[in-house]
Amino acid sequence: MNLNSEAEKSVSPIKRALLALDDMQAKLDAIEYAKKEPIAIIGMGCRFPGGADNPEAFWQLLRDGVDAITEVPPERWDIEKYYDPDPDTPGKICTRKGGFLAQVDAFNPEFFGISAREAVSMDPQQRLLLEVSWEALENASQPPENLYNSSTGVFIGIYLNDYSKVMSAVGDPTQIDAFSAIGNSLAVAAGRLSYTLGLKGPTMAIDTSCSSSLVTVHLACQSLRLGESHLALAGGVGLNLMPDTSIALSKSRMLNPNGRCQTFDAAANGFVKGEGCGVIVLKRLSDALADKDNILAVIRGSAINHNGRSSSLIAPNGPSQQAVIRQALENGGVEPNQVDYVEVQGTGTSVGEPIELAALGTVFGNRPQDQPLVIGSVKTNIGHLEPASGVASLIKVALALQHGEIPPHLHFQQPNPYVNWDELPVKVPTKLIPWPAGKRLAGVNAFGFSGTNAFVVLEAAPVSEPITKSIEHPMHLLTLSAKTDEALVQLAERYEKHLTANPDLDLGDICFTANSGRSHFQHRLSVVASSSAELCEKLATFCTGREAGVFQAKATVPPKIAFLFTDRGSQSFKIGHQLYQTQPEFRQAFDRCNEILHPYLEQSLLEILYSEPETNLPFNEIAYYQPALFTLEYALFQLWKSWGIEPTAVMGYGVGEYVAACVAGVFSLEDGLKLLMESVSREFERIAKQVIYSQPRIALVSSVTGELITTQVATPEYWCYLVRQPVSFAASMDTLAQQGYEILVEVGFADKRSQPLSKTEKVCLTSLHSEKDEWQQLLESLATLYVRGAKINWLNFDRYYLRQRIQLPTYPWQRKRYWFGDGNYTNRKVESFSQNNGQSSMVKFLGQLNIKQLIEQLEIKQELSQEELNLLPGLFELLTKQYQPQTEVSQSKAASMQQINPKLLTATDIQAWLVVQIAKELGVKPEEINVRVPFDSYGLDSVLAIGIASAGKQFLGLDVSPLLLVHYPTIESLSQHLAKQLEASESEMFEF
Repeated sequence: MNLNSEAEKSVSPIKRALLALDDMQAKLDAIEYAKKEPIAIIGMGCRFPGGADNPEAFWQLLRDGVDAITEVPPERWDIEKYYDPDPDTPGKICTRKGGFLAQVDAFNPEFFGISAREAVSMDPQQRLLLEVSWEALENASQPPENLYNSSTGVFIGIYLNDYSKVMSAVGDPTQIDAFSAIGNSLAVAAGRLSYTLGLKGPTMAIDTSCSSSLVTVHLACQSLRLGESHLALAGGVGLNLMPDTSIALSKSRMLNPNGRCQTFDAAANGFVKGEGCGVIVLKRLSDALADKDNILAVIRGSAINHNGRSSSLIAPNGPSQQAVIRQALENGGVEPNQVDYVEVQGTGTSVGEPIELAALGTVFGNRPQDQPLVIGSVKTNIGHLEPASGVASLIKVALALQHGEIPPHLHFQQPNPYVNWDELPVKVPTKLIPWPAGKRLAGVNAFGFSGTNAFVVLEAAPVSEPITKSIEHPMHLLTLSAKTDEALVQLAERYEKHLTANPDLDLGDICFTANSGRSHFQHRLSVVASSSAELCEKLATFCTGREAGVFQAKATVPPKIAFLFTDRGSQSFKIGHQLYQTQPEFRQAFDRCNEILHPYLEQSLLEILYSEPETNLPFNEIAYYQPALFTLEYALFQLWKSWGIEPTAVMGYGVGEYVAACVAGVFSLEDGLKLLMESVSREFERIAKQVIYSQPRIALVSSVTGELITTQVATPEYWCYLVRQPVSFAASMDTLAQQGYEILVEVGFADKRSQPLSKTEKVCLTSLHSEKDEWQQLLESLATLYVRGAKINWLNFDRYYLRQRIQLPTYPWQRKRYWFGDGNYTNRKVESFSQNNGQSSMVKFLGQLNIKQLIEQLEIKQELSQEELNLLPGLFELLTKQYQPQTEVSQSKAASMQQINPKLLTATDIQAWLVVQIAKELGVKPEEINVRVPFDSYGLDSVLAIGIASAGKQFLGLDVSPLLLVHYPTIESLSQHLAKQLEASESEMFEF
């Protein structure tokens, strides 16, 4: 009988209709909410003038009222050549000032899998965008590899490309290569970011001039609300590398000759150009709350529109600005009088400023006299960043909301006389002012000479309830990683400085954020500590190169791990007690075993092991000792498993063999404990026949035969045979070694009397040790596993503990200069098959030396003794002999390789040719190429693959498809394949 249908029949038709209406209304409300759902900002990254290379540095600059405007750096353009205070002078710029970033010529291409050659042809805006976006994702605790193939959207504001002008100015078209077009496409700036990170959401570059990056924020919010994206990156980037745009802006009277943005001031006479990049990470608020993200601020609403046919193409339009502001407020469900602060466009132009302030006064004018609208502009600090200006303003406001303070607005001395200040309920903060707690709301306004307007409404992040931690473990594990050893040391230095500057940060939150919110690279470091002070001390010691009690190694591939379940335990009480109290996964597994054992034991294992106070309980009796040991090892296994450490082989002896078989799936936990309880009784054979057996799911090494065991372990006969046979421990260990297992984890207990598990060079770890705190031993073993390449489930590691994501240092880029026209990488010529070009240079150098004349000059300078001078002729003769033969052989080999019949080439010959060819394509030295490393690891993409395939066809006479580099992803494997193809083609010709 269906009770639900009967209940429905008892409800009157009218009531059913009302219920249906309520249900429909709830669905409609959900749809409407989704259209306007607040969007959380969960991460930010920035590179702004004045050394504001991260949000923390940017906030310090804002808070301190720093003016980051400087004179044009000489590496940009010759200011003496282009400066003239008269804006009407042809080809001149009316100001010497600007807001500039340092080292825009430097990049870390290897980090992103980009070749040196391609990096040279890349617009530095694309490079900057890659770095800042990565920093923003780290700031959001979103490991980029977790976003691979996800519907993450990318919306980037960009509208100028000075680098293409730099390339043209070089005046050498022969240096332009296949990467030049891709590297200077504005669309590719966004597309490359999605390509590099493997993102599959909407991806677009937006150009609405100065409002571009705020428009990207609006579009990203819309994409999230529509469900197109589950995460979004929004921002903008702009660099000023050439004087052309500044010349044009001088002519249009947009630039202020005194080189400042004097927004609202009577002296306002235009703006000063700035440059930079800002990126924010966005997520629907409901998702951010569910994922326990660190919410920095909330976007309540946004809107965009256009001026239409107004007084001028480039002039702002008051009614359109009012409309876009009202629309954004309505979109966010916010009343105008609720808004405390507006970050204005504030370019300081005589036309735009009065129009913007009048629009603000019209919309926000109806407010109490004692609650004026506070207004300001970040352009007074860092200049007008044009396509990145909107996101710079937004990041400023988000930081102000976080810190509960409004930064000072600079260069405001005498109010602009063209603005009716008496009629406007506004206030300009000339010093740092507090932002009272409560429902802080703000707006960000932007418009551009394209006519597109944008407005975004922001709110302070939801206030988190105070956290009361019920359980906590006494020690913690911090993991750091990088792509080079140098970067790893620098990252450790950053953490040490950050923790020293912020001593109140919770150690658990620090480790949780670093472990779960960062990508894990090959060069690894792990530190076990019980306090932030201890962690800082160990990091500081490590950075000096001294022994620091940390774990460090280079992990290439995940290691093969085997688990060993032993037959030894502690004779004392309390073994595992600390874990039982502080680790729910361990406790749940222990309690499950204890419940299963209840019918077999007179007393509970909890009473026996963890009684308070300790009593003379029968722990040492075999009836209790064996099930207690089984329970402890099984609980430890479940703990390791929950952390992502799962073996691909297990072995055990004594009690441990039953646990090994159980976790390998040979029999259930219930049957395993039943067999164990009867292992010394006459009933064992009968019980063994009642057990349901299965084939092991992972490799299982028998302690009796010392070999891998399969079908026989799933029979009662094996277990009956097992109880009467000695253990072949050494043979079992040899089997694991032969199978290539690199790490052996003892899932059990060890003490100072325990013998080493293995006499080989394999890594042997233990779970518990009598001389160490339980958490310390476990974490030290986990630390070793991490640096050896084991993949750890860090979210599960902290699953049962109340953690908060916090802001920590980001990756330290290892930058070098990559610039078009330097001649270091572009179309670089590498001599064929000569990996020792330095030797020929040395021979040439030695041949040009006049030894006698050199000695005479050294005698005059008296920098060497007569004894040392006497040695010089013999030394030069020795050097000449050493280098001459090697160079002759190299040159001879090169000539012979070029003249040889391709059919006679071996795999080694082809490999040598490929090394030189790929080095040439990548713009690196041949000795930097590793023949066993995948092509994509050093930036070999489809463009380079086509070049190599074309050269291969000419050299080998074979049709070499670029796809071969996918099927044979290393030089070594490709060489072997091509050699086989040559051999096959020769065979076919002979048969013909």
